[in-house]
Amino acid sequence: MRRGDAIGRHALVITAIVAMLFPVVLALATSFKPVTTIFDLNPIPVPASLENYDLALGRFPIGRLLFNTFVMAIGVTVTTILVALPGAYALVRFDRARGRGLVLVAVGASLLIPPQALIIPQFLMTARLGWQGHTIGVIIPQLGVSALAVLLLRDHIRAIPQSLIGAAVLEGATSWEILRHVVLGLLRPALGAVAILLFISTWNEFLWPLLVMPDPEDTTIQPGLALFLGPESSQYGPMLAASMLASLPVVAIYVLASRRIADAFLHSGVR
Repeated sequence: MRRGDAIGRHALVITAIVAMLFPVVLALATSFKPVTTIFDLNPIPVPASLENYDLALGRFPIGRLLFNTFVMAIGVTVTTILVALPGAYALVRFDRARGRGLVLVAVGASLLIPPQALIIPQFLMTARLGWQGHTIGVIIPQLGVSALAVLLLRDHIRAIPQSLIGAAVLEGATSWEILRHVVLGLLRPALGAVAILLFISTWNEFLWPLLVMPDPEDTTIQPGLALFLGPESSQYGPMLAASMLASLPVVAIYVLASRRIADAFLHSGVR
């Protein structure tokens, strides 16, 4: 019976993996098809061709779009960590302060708010500050979704031996000095994992860059793929090729750091 349960679980996992990977593999295969055979029923690209990649790189500003996306993802990642790290440290360091429980509940409850619900006030704020069409308008408003980073870093800071922090306090170190010289050094693996998660989620952001930087030739790669869709004809082959190129940085980062990302979740909350 146990062997049958194990086989059933493995079959379910394999089925889910195949279902998730099939569209990606099909898109990758189609991106290597010649333009004239894009809509053929045969999913195998025979003969394989780099024509779509040549069109995507030669006729469209893919390089500029990828650069804009990289700047946005790095900017959101760095600024979010700069905001989340002191917040997470404060929740642990001043765990007996009045109102600390209310603040923690508010941070956790903010995860229940869909980011789309904040679009209108964020857009109005960005417009009044004159940030539309600028990189800062894409980066700063996305700091409102840093609650997950705060909670992950808080759990890792809680796992730091209190004897180390206590020794620093006895030496006369201030809270900022403890954060810089004690906590930050022990928190580097967790910071790396959180940074990777933030980078990947920001890289795939579509709606907010579309609203703030609507020019398809000067936005990020996700809304910029609309350049391949025209009112009279759409170039699906080059669009799939551009999509594959846009996914390479995320795939590479995840392959290199998948274990660190898993450890960030598995070890969170461990004291």
